[in-house]
Amino acid sequence: MKPLAALIEAANDNDQKKVDQLWSKYFEGNLPVIDNSSVTFLFKGSAKSVSWNGDFNAWSRDTSFINQGKQIGQSDIWLLQTTFPVDARLDYKIVVDNKWSTDPNNPNTILSGTGTSNSEIRMPDWEQSKWVKKNITQAGTLDTFIIESINLSREIEIIVYRPFGYENLNELPTIYITDGHEYINPQLGSMVEILDNLIEAEKIEPLIAIFIDPRNTNDRSKNLRADELTINSDFLEFVNTELLPVIDSSYNSSTNRARRAILGTSLGGLNASYFGANAGENFGNLMIQSPAYWYRKEIFELVENSKSKPIKVSMTTGLMHDTQADALKMKSLYESKEIPIQYIEVNEGHSWGNWQNLIDDQLIFLFPKPSKD
Repeated sequence: MKPLAALIEAANDNDQKKVDQLWSKYFEGNLPVIDNSSVTFLFKGSAKSVSWNGDFNAWSRDTSFINQGKQIGQSDIWLLQTTFPVDARLDYKIVVDNKWSTDPNNPNTILSGTGTSNSEIRMPDWEQSKWVKKNITQAGTLDTFIIESINLSREIEIIVYRPFGYENLNELPTIYITDGHEYINPQLGSMVEILDNLIEAEKIEPLIAIFIDPRNTNDRSKNLRADELTINSDFLEFVNTELLPVIDSSYNSSTNRARRAILGTSLGGLNASYFGANAGENFGNLMIQSPAYWYRKEIFELVENSKSKPIKVSMTTGLMHDTQADALKMKSLYESKEIPIQYIEVNEGHSWGNWQNLIDDQLIFLFPKPSKD
């Protein structure tokens, strides 16, 4: 008999001694139980209610997903069985008597954008990008400086990534990155590691990356992204008239819009489409992840009526309560304008595990290393 079936049988028989033995041998530190597309969540302990919330039920907002666990017999075992796509990767938490926490018996955790950890499900066919973990001998360098913005009436921290060998390179492409403090974090975007790896492997051109921090420099708990990344003309003017001149006068960067991109996730993805429609003379390439177009539906009209035409667009979305419907609508709009677009859907949610794992494919699409032939 398989361990899970044996555990359920022992629990139904109220054989607590055998339950304890099976748990210690097979399940402690080894959850959830995954068999092809089948997933079994388990909890062992005294409780009045146990449930599981995550990307799969929009963190409890999707009430059609049955997330309540069932106590087996009179034992201290609680169980929930479901199925997920075999290539899915999902964040979740366990809720015991209304108290949320990571799953104490799942060793896989991942940092969320809120700064807390979630437990992680990795289905059998999901693969992590090999470019996420630093595996190079020639690392780029980082510069940090503060800009006192007239348009935004605040100080903004900027971190600039220079590729290895920068001193001998000219006319480098640039990518401007909103939510820069998260994209640069190795536990979230891991973008420095990805850039180093892809450049050394000659998968992409050496490029300059400009990380824009949305937080107040005097109080990091104050994040201004919900204002500045939501079709904000002041933020656009800051980038166009204040940040671009500083970068192009201080670094070996190209001023050709075909060699300049803007990247953002969620509200940052909304902002990237806004820049494509209203600052296309400067930004020819858009790198969009899980775009929150729902936040400002007028973005579709702005893009449709814009005379500016991006050169290339790369867009991704998860399929687990993410941004698929609006992403598909924008994809169709870009295609109607005959704009080359890379569009990627994955069985994941609105999370950094999703976005981090797709950065490599998007960078390779936008800035491929030219063939030596």
